[in-house]
Amino acid sequence: MPKLVPHLWYDKEAKEAAMFYTSLFDRSKLLNVGLIQNTPSGDVEIVSFELAGQQFEAISAGPFFQFNPSCSLMVACDSVEEVNIKWQALLEGGLALMPLDAYPFSKWYGWVQDRYGLSWQLMLVEEQLKSPQKITPNLLFSDRVCGKAEEAVTYYTKIFNDAEGAMISRYQEGEAINTKAKVNFASFRIEGMQLSAMDNGYDVDYSFNEAFSIMVKCRDQREIDYYWNALSAVPEAEQCGWVKDKFGVSWQIVPEFMDEILFYGSREEVQNVTEAFLKMKKFDIAALEKAKIG
Repeated sequence: MPKLVPHLWYDKEAKEAAMFYTSLFDRSKLLNVGLIQNTPSGDVEIVSFELAGQQFEAISAGPFFQFNPSCSLMVACDSVEEVNIKWQALLEGGLALMPLDAYPFSKWYGWVQDRYGLSWQLMLVEEQLKSPQKITPNLLFSDRVCGKAEEAVTYYTKIFNDAEGAMISRYQEGEAINTKAKVNFASFRIEGMQLSAMDNGYDVDYSFNEAFSIMVKCRDQREIDYYWNALSAVPEAEQCGWVKDKFGVSWQIVPEFMDEILFYGSREEVQNVTEAFLKMKKFDIAALEKAKIG
């Protein structure tokens, strides 16, 4: 089980989107579909799936949060043909944010928002620059946090034990319209997951929100307490294991066993645990285990 899992919030389309995404990548499949009943959003569907061997989770929980380019998925493509095929599929019903073209950083690249609003960066990657992870979550620091990408990378790599910052590239003088922007690309790894970050070189407000979050799967209460204290910086955002850090990025601090209960538990077990965690901000593992028993 991966320690960190990207999580996507949809209105009603989580399973539909997961099925669409899995059709675009090799080594991809739908893993689980579950139903959580009687939440503040009504009955919500939860989904887990793999894309190119990487695990993702998603939820259909109402139109409360919308994707924007502050969080995107960067795809390392092996050929121009692969870029083109994925571009055409993702562009159908979507929107081109940066046209498919040759750029100084890639011979063939495009940034597209798909029909569900999720942003993708498709990039032809030279053989020597490839990494085992095909899809990299990317964080775009804009508006009030523009200029803080490097600070955020340092912050995250200090919080997680298994972490390293690999590379930072900075804007040259006059290259960015937004004078607060400093980093045009940073690559880092935490708990086995590769991520990237950049400051927005344009004066556009793409604020982080709960549509895209990162789940931290914790072994025990000590880990939950540690990551909660390290990452939570917005008290009013604390709810059901969710927190926002000081840059506005959303995280979910959850026990490892939650997936087993929500996807494989009996209807009664799921209902009991749901009723318990809906009353919580930070998850209490002992209370959740007691609730499961009934």
